[in-house]
Amino acid sequence: MKVMKFGGTSVGSPERMKGVAQLITKSGEPTFVVLSAMSGTTNSLVEISDYLYKKNPEGANEVINNLEKKYMLHIEQLYSTDEYKEKTREFLTGEFNYLRSFTKDLFTSFEEKTIVAQGEIMSTNMMVNYLQEQGVKAVLLSALDFMRTDKNAEPDLQYIKEKLKGVMDANADQQIYLTQGFICRNAYGEIDNLQRGGSDYTASLVGAALPADEIQIWTDIDGMHNNDPRVVDKTEAVRQLNFEEAAELAYFGAKILHPTCVQPAKYAGIPVRLKNTMDPDAEGTIIDNVIVRGKIKAVAAKDHITAVKIKSSRMLLATGFLRKVFEIFESYQTPIDMIATSEVGVSMSIDNDSHLNEIVDELKKYGTVTVDADMCIICVVGDLDWSNLGFETLATDAMKDIPVRMISYGGSNYNISFLIKESDKKRALQSLSDVLFNKVPIGQLKVRKKPAKPIIAVYRPVGIK
Repeated sequence: MKVMKFGGTSVGSPERMKGVAQLITKSGEPTFVVLSAMSGTTNSLVEISDYLYKKNPEGANEVINNLEKKYMLHIEQLYSTDEYKEKTREFLTGEFNYLRSFTKDLFTSFEEKTIVAQGEIMSTNMMVNYLQEQGVKAVLLSALDFMRTDKNAEPDLQYIKEKLKGVMDANADQQIYLTQGFICRNAYGEIDNLQRGGSDYTASLVGAALPADEIQIWTDIDGMHNNDPRVVDKTEAVRQLNFEEAAELAYFGAKILHPTCVQPAKYAGIPVRLKNTMDPDAEGTIIDNVIVRGKIKAVAAKDHITAVKIKSSRMLLATGFLRKVFEIFESYQTPIDMIATSEVGVSMSIDNDSHLNEIVDELKKYGTVTVDADMCIICVVGDLDWSNLGFETLATDAMKDIPVRMISYGGSNYNISFLIKESDKKRALQSLSDVLFNKVPIGQLKVRKKPAKPIIAVYRPVGIK
């Protein structure tokens, strides 16, 4: 059985819902489908919550009324029979009246999660009604019946597997099994969400629990590209990635996939395929445990990075210095992306500067601290094992006209990362694409802007994220 997940844009209109229905029924095989809310719906539900937090029920009701009008119009466009028009209309009327009930009572974060969950509940109900109208044997399985997180807000894998098996066994004669992405219950039975990865995470967890033959993530682009198509010319979809490479790309800026969501599939050994609903015949990107040797796959960038450097002679030949530094970041719940050390200094990069001032104050107890803001991490991903002679040189040569603040290499067999100014991001990404993928000789690289005078520093990267 395949698991197929469709994002909000893929079900963003009645026409696209019909297209998704064709895709999931095409094979005639039993298929498990995970749906997001229709595009724009979650934003409207969040807006409703914001009004309620601000004790403005009139504003909330206006958004609810506008959203209801939109959905009622969808009914007329999606269904062809009066029976299913009326059936769906009754359901949606109940949903919107339920949303209005929140304008009359106390509003907290618990109610907000309940409100936001209604987007997925509405889209899946509309889809299952459409499938049944078309004569498809389809059943709606509420994610709230089997998706649960534990007391640490992590998915309760054993619970999910047991409960899902029960509901699947009870509906063994169906062709399409439909459920909501993103939403779940917490350890206390309250409506919650999976937070990281959203509906993709649901699909991966379901795929691992079944277990599925393949998990397909359908979006509006044709897989992971070898560079950012919004910034760089001549990008292409990457045909294959292993799970480690995909996680690196996702972490460092490839927005199509959250790094967390593929973990259940990875551990279960189930391949994940990224597909394009607008071009269903395109091959897309397959993510599996296969390692392709001797190839650089892609480049990604992560913005809004801050570099922190602490310099101290007390570090020389000292033990425990790094531990004290890391404990400061830990105490403020601030993860470190990159780190590079010398005998008298250590540089780190972070992507969350909400506690930067407090961290800097603490670090000043141990040495001289300098901060560089508006930085960017450029990550080159592929088979970058240290035994592959010359691979890291290709990347560094492509960056020869870019001032590099820090390099991390050796922490992983799959990446080399460069810390640069955000203002140099476009130039760096294009240069890496030209050298690594378009095979432009180093001597023929175009200088797109006069490079700043390079800052030369020698570090010993240890590759901690």
